[in-house]
Amino acid sequence: MAKDFHALIRLYQYRVDEKRRALGVLLGNVARLEQERDRHERQILEEQKIAAEAPEGVGQYYGNFARAAVQRRGLIAAAIADVEKQIAVAQEEVREEFRDFKSMSLAQESRDAEEAAELARFEQRFLDELGQESHRRKRARAAG
Repeated sequence: MAKDFHALIRLYQYRVDEKRRALGVLLGNVARLEQERDRHERQILEEQKIAAEAPEGVGQYYGNFARAAVQRRGLIAAAIADVEKQIAVAQEEVREEFRDFKSMSLAQESRDAEEAAELARFEQRFLDELGQESHRRKRARAAG
């Protein structure tokens, strides 16, 4: 029966690891989106600088760029918010799986401790009987 707990513990550990990997992917997605947002913000600043320094004819095209940039900024922000919601769900799943894993591990530790205590009691009884038998034989030899 003890092997059953060990197999379950491995299963729970695997599930925790899987949830952590999924969380890692989501965190990587947020990092990439934030990098994209930062790159986009730098591009906006560069275009603003170019438009400010350029002749009047070029400045008219900046309006179209600005509208597209604002829309893109909103899309990136929405994507980040969506992934952050997924991260919150994934973090809760990791916590739940870890709780299950930990409770199973503690149950196994308790079981192992009980088995060790039972073995220690058995060994002590055996040694006590061995000592008593040895003492009886010595007394029998001394008397005989």
